[in-house]
Amino acid sequence: MDRVSSFDEPLKKLLGGATAKVMAEHLDLHTVGDLLHHYPRRYEERGKLTALADLPLDEHVTVVAQVADARILTFNNGRGKRLEVTLTDGSGRLQLVFFGHGVHKPHKELLPGRQAMFAGKVSVFNRKMQLAHPTYQLLDASDADEATEAVDAFAGRLLPIYPACKQLDSWRIAKAVDAVLPSAQDAVDPLPASLREGRGFTPLPEALLKVHRPQTKADIEDAKARLKWDEAFVLQVALARRRYADTQLPAAARRPVADGLLDAFDAKLPFTLTEGQEKVSKEIFDDLATEHPMHRLLQGEVGSGKTMVALRAMLAVVDAGGQAAMLAPTEVLAQQHHRSITEMMGELAEGGMLGGSEQGTKVVLLTGSMGTAARRQALLDLVTGEAGIVIGTHALIEDKVQFHDLGLVVVDEQHRFGVEQRDALRSKGKQPPHLLVMTATPIPRTVAMTVFGDLETSVLDQLPAGRSPIASHVVPAKDKPHFLARAWERVREEVENGHQAYVVCPRIGDDAEEAEGKKGKAKKKAAEEDPEKRPPLAVLEIADELRRGALAGLTVEVLHGRMHPDEKDDVMRRFAAGDVDVLVATTVIEVGVNVPNATAMVIMDADRFGVSQLHQLRGRVGRGSAPGLCLLVSEAHEASPARARLSAVAATLDGFELSRIDLEQRREGDVLGQAQSGVRSSLRMLTVIDDEEVIAAAREEAVAIVAADPELEHLPELRTVLAALLDKDREEYLDKG
Repeated sequence: MDRVSSFDEPLKKLLGGATAKVMAEHLDLHTVGDLLHHYPRRYEERGKLTALADLPLDEHVTVVAQVADARILTFNNGRGKRLEVTLTDGSGRLQLVFFGHGVHKPHKELLPGRQAMFAGKVSVFNRKMQLAHPTYQLLDASDADEATEAVDAFAGRLLPIYPACKQLDSWRIAKAVDAVLPSAQDAVDPLPASLREGRGFTPLPEALLKVHRPQTKADIEDAKARLKWDEAFVLQVALARRRYADTQLPAAARRPVADGLLDAFDAKLPFTLTEGQEKVSKEIFDDLATEHPMHRLLQGEVGSGKTMVALRAMLAVVDAGGQAAMLAPTEVLAQQHHRSITEMMGELAEGGMLGGSEQGTKVVLLTGSMGTAARRQALLDLVTGEAGIVIGTHALIEDKVQFHDLGLVVVDEQHRFGVEQRDALRSKGKQPPHLLVMTATPIPRTVAMTVFGDLETSVLDQLPAGRSPIASHVVPAKDKPHFLARAWERVREEVENGHQAYVVCPRIGDDAEEAEGKKGKAKKKAAEEDPEKRPPLAVLEIADELRRGALAGLTVEVLHGRMHPDEKDDVMRRFAAGDVDVLVATTVIEVGVNVPNATAMVIMDADRFGVSQLHQLRGRVGRGSAPGLCLLVSEAHEASPARARLSAVAATLDGFELSRIDLEQRREGDVLGQAQSGVRSSLRMLTVIDDEEVIAAAREEAVAIVAADPELEHLPELRTVLAALLDKDREEYLDKG
């Protein structure tokens, strides 16, 4: 067997079909290499017990603990049996519960004083943490062969606890790892020898052995240091090669001209740019003046003035004889950008029209739902070059759309946009156009170095003058229903003071979804028994309830993605004009919607949204001179991770701080971004949030190696590992990034 192929061996061959199937379906592990890179989440010391006091709610956990007592209780007039076992570890107690016929075996085995490993999902019952029907393996029973084996294997050793699933316990994964561990000898080492020796790293086969079967804590540290480096380094080499290839591409330099469109625009601005906007604009203009395509990421807080910076870059390109395209993720946002850009430009956006300015250009909108005549005119304006700026949705990417000379592509809200779509737009230029990617989701530096590692980064961190503070509060609707009633009173007060409000729900809701078939009834029953299982609150239902109840008498309208674009635009226009008091919407309002008079936002089922999404939504209020208010309504249990997340959002308005908290809570494994690449994560050991130094150092080494040997001709092992990591999909992802 050659060096690579044993890693590519399907698990089915070594572990049998049933186990391999569970591993593939539930843990995404398919080959020997996959399993060897499925590292333990943590280690337990035999004889030293897990901290039961800080078990996470709703997570599948494995604990090593001691039985304190066990008793059988009867219910239903003696017809039903329940076994309750209390575990202890010195730090806290945990209840186990077994029902029905499942009580006999554990009742015989789980005697006070016995030690075992238990695996199950942590829930709360009667305010106590519990595991219902956990699987377990005794660690000190001498009567069962398997248990004796477990004692021999684990006596005096560190017990690896693997990321597991309901269908496969940690200790069964450990057994599977034992079966494939001999293959660790075949690992191809990606680190150049000089780098490995210079940094004193453990050889890769040894690191794999140490991470799965450590003898000491020092073994674990050794292995982790080595495996983290590999991940950071291989990824940074891929990104460095991508950046190197980009610097080899040709592009037309676009330099602004004196007394052109940009100067005319700057002259009529009613305010001065912030220092941050000046600095970032300079970085962008310097890039545009080179003969290689710019690849820049512009990140800035909600409302920090990114659109202004992007517009000035677009005007500079038009001055230089090119065209600029701005790509927005939704029609609502494309229309909003078109409206605000034409307003900001005034007569400069009416080039070639009566009353338009001499230096002006045409600014056109292109979306999928436009009428045929308007669409035909827009396409004509693009191909003739009459329109210098086009703003649109992915309709811009269709084959029919031809440009006269596309010089700059601005992509708004990168994370909403498929890589293929961006690439398709870039291929419309005679030469690759310059690319500016904007995001209002603050990204910690390390993530920017990995996810967007092929883009140069600019950050806008000052808010323009005149933005108001936003107060945020969590409203625990379940524990304190009167808090929710007060929330609606606050909305009413804001409206009475001449302001407007948003109410955001996770779902649209309609009759089709609520079909009263068997399924619908079953769902309803499940939801009544367990509120956690109820479907998320819906726009249509909440809007109805509010009109009839808490907000009766106010103008309440809805906005969601299934409405006809004209309807959406109409509602947004009326809301912007102040004719609508309360807008009940889905997250279509998350990015870019700008109504300075809207001061309050109530987010229903707030725990069903991510941290950065909540931060984005909240950024829609407090955009004028009046202070903003954001109320996060949740039925989540006070001790749950969901509530901790909401409290964190309520506690700070700093998006960078929140993105850090978000990462810490998710402990992301997937830095290449499942949504973006559609492929499995390459990161198993590296946590982007904690390993900033490793990533920065790996980036430096990678840049040096790629500069000296772009094709990696002298590093065949590194090439092999890169090829395996960057299977076709991921290579394309990086290519298009």
